[in-house]
Amino acid sequence: MTRKAALVTALIAAIVGASATPASAAAPVPRFTHLAPGSQPTLVEKVPVNVVFLGYDRQEVNQAQFTSGLAKTYVPEVRSRQWYGEQEKLGITYAYDYKISYADRGYEDSFFTKLSSLATPAPLTAYQEAYNAQEKNVLDVTENNYIDGPSVEKYLAFHPPRGVDTRRNTIFLINWYGRADFKFHLYSKTGEPDPDTGFDFGANRDSRKMMAWGGTTADDEETGLGATRRVWFADLSAGPEANMANYIVDQLDVDGDDYPDYRMPTAWEYTAGGFRSPAALAGDLAKLTRYVALDLLMTTSPLYPVELPTANGLPKTINLDSNTYEGWPGVDASAQYIKPQLLVKELSELRWRNKLDYDNQDIAWDARNTACFTGQFVTGEPCYEGQALPPGANLFLYNDEFIARTKDDAGKVDYELPLINYVYTDENAGTPLGYADDNWVDGTQSYVFSFLSPGIVAAGYGLTTTQIHEAGHHLGMSHPHDGWDSESGADIGASGDFFFSWVGDENNSMMSYIDVNWDFSQFDRDNSDRFLTAAYNEGANALAADVLASRNARKGTADLYAADLALGLAKKAFANHEYRAAYTFAEEAYNAVVRAAKKAGVDPNTAADAMRAQAEAARVSGKANDPHEFIDTLEQGSGPRSLP
Repeated sequence: MTRKAALVTALIAAIVGASATPASAAAPVPRFTHLAPGSQPTLVEKVPVNVVFLGYDRQEVNQAQFTSGLAKTYVPEVRSRQWYGEQEKLGITYAYDYKISYADRGYEDSFFTKLSSLATPAPLTAYQEAYNAQEKNVLDVTENNYIDGPSVEKYLAFHPPRGVDTRRNTIFLINWYGRADFKFHLYSKTGEPDPDTGFDFGANRDSRKMMAWGGTTADDEETGLGATRRVWFADLSAGPEANMANYIVDQLDVDGDDYPDYRMPTAWEYTAGGFRSPAALAGDLAKLTRYVALDLLMTTSPLYPVELPTANGLPKTINLDSNTYEGWPGVDASAQYIKPQLLVKELSELRWRNKLDYDNQDIAWDARNTACFTGQFVTGEPCYEGQALPPGANLFLYNDEFIARTKDDAGKVDYELPLINYVYTDENAGTPLGYADDNWVDGTQSYVFSFLSPGIVAAGYGLTTTQIHEAGHHLGMSHPHDGWDSESGADIGASGDFFFSWVGDENNSMMSYIDVNWDFSQFDRDNSDRFLTAAYNEGANALAADVLASRNARKGTADLYAADLALGLAKKAFANHEYRAAYTFAEEAYNAVVRAAKKAGVDPNTAADAMRAQAEAARVSGKANDPHEFIDTLEQGSGPRSLP
């Protein structure tokens, strides 16, 4: 808790104590300023967004053309509800406050001198060589350099152009090409190997060399900035690279689905006769800003609802309940390929006001489980006769049937987050690394599945990082390469018109697919705190309605007024971009309403039911769709974390 939050908590306690005298039977119905019994939150933030053109001038990127492609607002929704044709808003509205600038020549000279000093000569990557081998490439990449991405992020964070406050969301759009000191280059991130296998993807894979980076937290163990900054840079003069597949210029459909895939080429390909017209540059940079930096990184939507309502209301304690089906003879996978301390530590970055712990139980495979596993990944057959769901639901159905045996901490913790690990040796199974599932009814999160085999270990992965990633989905985090744009209603997936969104993975987030870090980014933390602020606000509103409907409501009046005060502080902190304080105040408001419920004789455990009812009332039917058309192949909203 911050010092400010602690002081406000004490103030609330004082107010409750001062006004705890019994109210008369004729006391009027309380009137609140911020507490809205039975309603959704109304959290508003004017989000500062700095966009800095670094290496582009106004003639190359016209500001009016650029800004015409940006969104004015964003209203986050629970994405998993959308799969079922439902709309569930959080009660948050963002209004973007853009500040656009062009770095002057002096700053550009200093910055590119810095880049040159960080550049280390390196062989051409396989992707640069593939680019050179094509017919339509504008030029050949003649040499290559690796530049440490975190070092560039830190330089930009603490040496920005005058007037740019990198404590607020800041996007640097970079172009080195065309200067006399230009060097062909890619950005790298090394030194953070898989904790279970020791394999360093950033050092050993050409596919992990990048054109963008950012989102590092102040306290990141490997490359921490030391102070909170919010920076992401994208450099079209880097590459060509694998992630956005901009090394391919001879064809438009690069993923084989018979639909052109929209990508941003390297800077020199924006030319007459090149991959893209120079006139398209401003629009492309606007797409990177809107659909990647804002929609997927800085102000995104939760994949799943974050409140995790339990029989005891919103949880204070969360157990990471690992259950491992051990099927690799001679290998104790749960002991060898899971690092419990790291798992708890990383997930605590998101749920920092909850107490998290971990336990594991090994479970033997049985005939039914084997049939479900094989049916889902090999034969495509359902394992329950007459089941209405497709084979992609096999593991969900099996584990749901036997959920009781995984609930080994029932009554000890508020919420058990079910981590289900399948360890096997049949290399024909073809599982992903993992996926987070929903309940196949309304999009509520259910189980987290992770997979391990000799082939997966040989590829460099254990179980720990997959568990962190998939549990991150369960707690509401989306990938930085897929999401939703609220103004247009566009579903952003890394294919077709939004193939370029793969570049969102190039940030310091555990939720990406690039495997060069195992932390949650500053953007992840900001979004999680915002989501949880809304969740606790909603929980306070929902339970307050039950309190006021009770015969003894007057006994809880003082606590309801304390909640009203706390929510006012939460809204103010939210508007001032103080997300952790906002989360703290909203939780204090919820706790105050719980106290009111107890005094009024209302079972506070009904808060979970109240929240479910409130969420149901808040939903609006959307366009009907069949969520299982992509769940059949595990391509649901979380997406499977697959082998590269």
